[in-house]
Amino acid sequence: MNAPNTPGLPDRLTADRTVLVVVDLQEKFRDIIHGMDQVLANTERLIQFCQQLEIPIVTTEHYPRGLGVTVPEIRNLHGSFSPIEKIDFSCAGCAPFNKAINDLARDQIILCGIETHVCIYQTAFDMMRQGKQVSVAVDAVSSCSAANREIGLKRMSELGVQSMGSQMLMFEILGKAGTPQFKDVAGLLKE
Repeated sequence: MNAPNTPGLPDRLTADRTVLVVVDLQEKFRDIIHGMDQVLANTERLIQFCQQLEIPIVTTEHYPRGLGVTVPEIRNLHGSFSPIEKIDFSCAGCAPFNKAINDLARDQIILCGIETHVCIYQTAFDMMRQGKQVSVAVDAVSSCSAANREIGLKRMSELGVQSMGSQMLMFEILGKAGTPQFKDVAGLLKE
């Protein structure tokens, strides 16, 4: 149902074009991120949703030697967990990340994780410059302060990044009820 090349209007997200990018949900941030419990809960739902629909998931860790590894709630959802280590704030500043995204040959990126005004924002900016359609799961991102979270979301909106809640993203990808995929993820949609 996507209208190709409709100026100013992004395509609807679809399972065959989307990648979920989980940014830097690491141990050292657990106690300093505003609303971290909500970020983790919604990220877990998005990961489970993507796994059910076979949507690829790319996970990053920012300088894990100093900031710790990905929190176990996220790490344990993956069968074989292999995060991409980075030192650039933008995930797109990291060659292994760009290779992973390019190898998937998908052009719709959903971002979740931390921090909204730093790594999420810079990744969104660079992904858009690479021609990707970028969405941010607003209930699955945050920063050390609510103010910085809002500044990051506002700036991304100004750039044309789509801001959606996790449930909204899932319903958009599904497109309709009554399918086997819908039945597989129905429990995740109610939370």
